[in-house]
Amino acid sequence: MIKIIVLGKLKEEYLKELTTDYLKRINKYHKCLLIELKDEENLEIEAKNIKKYLNSNDYIITLEIDGKELDSLEFANLIDKTFNNYGTITFIIGSSTGLDKSIKEMSNYKLSFSKLTFPHGLFRGVLLEQIYRAFKINNHESYHK
Repeated sequence: MIKIIVLGKLKEEYLKELTTDYLKRINKYHKCLLIELKDEENLEIEAKNIKKYLNSNDYIITLEIDGKELDSLEFANLIDKTFNNYGTITFIIGSSTGLDKSIKEMSNYKLSFSKLTFPHGLFRGVLLEQIYRAFKINNHESYHK
């Protein structure tokens, strides 16, 4: 299973449609669950809420600006190899104020998509598209470049 834990709700209809579309595409390959949590003013409260959805056997990937940058093939390889050893990959996208230190310490892999800052709703779409692309790559299926 893939879990994607995000803080904050989408307001824009076009981003909701983007998210729904890619979730459907991914679910053809692997069960994917998006968990939206309320963003709080306090990172410790956010961390407590995030931890409710984490299991000890999850492979946790936090999205962090200082994380490791991968290209799409490397990302696909990370997903493929991780599923050889773990039943669940959990991606965590923090709020606009980031992630609490305790969540970062639980992370198995710190991933960055760029040094750029993205709007959270748009970034969800980018992450989902890259997960979908990874499944296409790992299944040797064509997909636009």
